[in-house]
Amino acid sequence: MTSASPQLNPMALTIDQAARVLSTAGPKPVTPEMVRDDIDDGAPMNGDGTLNLVHYAAWLITEMSRAD
Repeated sequence: MTSASPQLNPMALTIDQAARVLSTAGPKPVTPEMVRDDIDDGAPMNGDGTLNLVHYAAWLITEMSRAD
């Protein structure tokens, strides 16, 4: 019998999970340290310390548009 891997909840990812998802989905690797730096810079977090991937992505887009 094989055990199923736990499902990721995109509305409540740990920092490590968020880094892995973003690394897989994007053109460049994303480290947990990079995600922590974003949190330090104001990226939104859930009250339990997890990240909502949609909110985080929206924050990243906003930050990218400010850099232009």
